[in-house]
Amino acid sequence: MPRLILCADDFAFSTDTSHVIAELAADRRLTATSCMAVLPNWTGDARLLDTAPDTLEVGLHLVLTLEAPVTAAPTLAPAGILPTIDHLRRAAARGTLPLAEMAAEIAAQFDRFESARGRAPAFVDGHQHAHALKGVREIVLDEIARRAPAAWVRTCTDALPALLARPFRGKALASAVHSVGLRRAAAARGIACNAGFAGHYDFARDYDTIFPAFLRRPGERHLVMCHPGTGARAGDAIAAARVREAAALRRLPIAAIARAHGLVFPG
Repeated sequence: MPRLILCADDFAFSTDTSHVIAELAADRRLTATSCMAVLPNWTGDARLLDTAPDTLEVGLHLVLTLEAPVTAAPTLAPAGILPTIDHLRRAAARGTLPLAEMAAEIAAQFDRFESARGRAPAFVDGHQHAHALKGVREIVLDEIARRAPAAWVRTCTDALPALLARPFRGKALASAVHSVGLRRAAAARGIACNAGFAGHYDFARDYDTIFPAFLRRPGERHLVMCHPGTGARAGDAIAAARVREAAALRRLPIAAIARAHGLVFPG
């Protein structure tokens, strides 16, 4: 049967958030988590995953926006902070991304992940889906092929009827557009992708109610992103949503909801 991959993004966004994700993983409420190795607390937080269930896939959440980079990156981050996703999208469309600096930053984040975990990531994706931008995706895929050939990469594409059947279709369609061609480029390098992608909403709705809608018309390896955590980090625009998601994921009958949509949830 098709399976549900329920992935908590932003591990290491804060240590408190890492604790929440690690607890949900230990309770088998997740099947994956995507880690922000760029952040200074990552090395310590990574220890929280040492006793996670073997069923938990631990991936690299490449960060190319809004955080301090690992490398100097004078053109990409002239003030010491990575740009907004809108800036990256415009630069990608113009073909003016500083690709050499981005390649160095991506390699450095792989290094930090491997140093803390002692192994390659099980999958790779990107904060705000920046990994899927044209110009960036080629660097990411080449790095995966070289350093983590068994890893899969997140694509935000899905069949149009599936996208239209779920909530916040505008957000979902926009992400899908930016991922067009990523699956084909990954396949050319022998890299797998998820099949099915959901999780977009406004971060304001009741998560218990909206979660089942993410499973409508699922793919064979149906990936649902989520963002459980705490509101402990200053300036976090989705702090309240992180708390609501964590509470919902603790109480939702995830396996039963998955079965009702023809999915296996192996947590």
